[in-house]
Amino acid sequence: MRSTGSLLVMSMMAAVLSAAYLADDADIPHHRIAKDILYRSEDGALTDTMRERCRLDVKSPIAASGLPVVVWFHGGGLTGGARSFPAELHRQDQVVVTVGYRLHPDVKAPAYIEDAAAAVAWVFQHIEEYGGAADKIVVSGHSAGGYLASMVGLDKRWLEVHHIDANRIAGLAPLSGQMITHFTIRAEQGLEKTQPVIDGFAPLYHVRKDAPPILLITGDRELEMLGRYEENAYMWRMLKIVEHGDVTLHELGGFDHGGMAAPAFPLLVKFVARVTQKLP
Repeated sequence: MRSTGSLLVMSMMAAVLSAAYLADDADIPHHRIAKDILYRSEDGALTDTMRERCRLDVKSPIAASGLPVVVWFHGGGLTGGARSFPAELHRQDQVVVTVGYRLHPDVKAPAYIEDAAAAVAWVFQHIEEYGGAADKIVVSGHSAGGYLASMVGLDKRWLEVHHIDANRIAGLAPLSGQMITHFTIRAEQGLEKTQPVIDGFAPLYHVRKDAPPILLITGDRELEMLGRYEENAYMWRMLKIVEHGDVTLHELGGFDHGGMAAPAFPLLVKFVARVTQKLP
């Protein structure tokens, strides 16, 4: 593992692991699951696709209160995937919210980002009912989910629609998230996936000093998708240049884009504990 934030270089065993997910009907002792919660509620304006896809599930320890919260966005290139709970986030000391969102080709940008922001806003407004703390929310996700987490946390306009300051987020933790404009959005613009773009739909476009603490994790630069490590390394460097005070980059040697998720989760868990313990 190459840790650019601390300049510590380590090696990891080359293997390919896949993140395990809890089955929807899994028996989870000492936890409760609230399922299929519709997080968009525009009066009379919900489409059938929104009613189907704009839902989330909440898993929380029974009788908990004031716990850290992980909002988790699934991957799938903004064209596929479905919400589920990563088994590695099953803990007694945190609440997990797993989010679904609309997908291409049913919708185009910025619908995905609007959904992600609406889901995060719902969490801020309701998570205390499920044992979480609104001042201890970490937004994360893998691949396209990491892209959405980054956009919601860095481009403040999406949460401002819901009267929420993105700086209230305790931490952002994209796992192998795209930092330039997402390749599906570029395809919508008629561009090839190898044509890099940094515009308003790129997390890199919204680099700012006062952003929440950020954890960037990718797989091995030689095994990742389309320069994904280099995008994250550039994000790390730009955040350093603007004097952001809390950003770390990890490259997980030997792991490809899909396989990097499982070994990334322990780093995510430690990050959640650190950034939420800072708060009262």
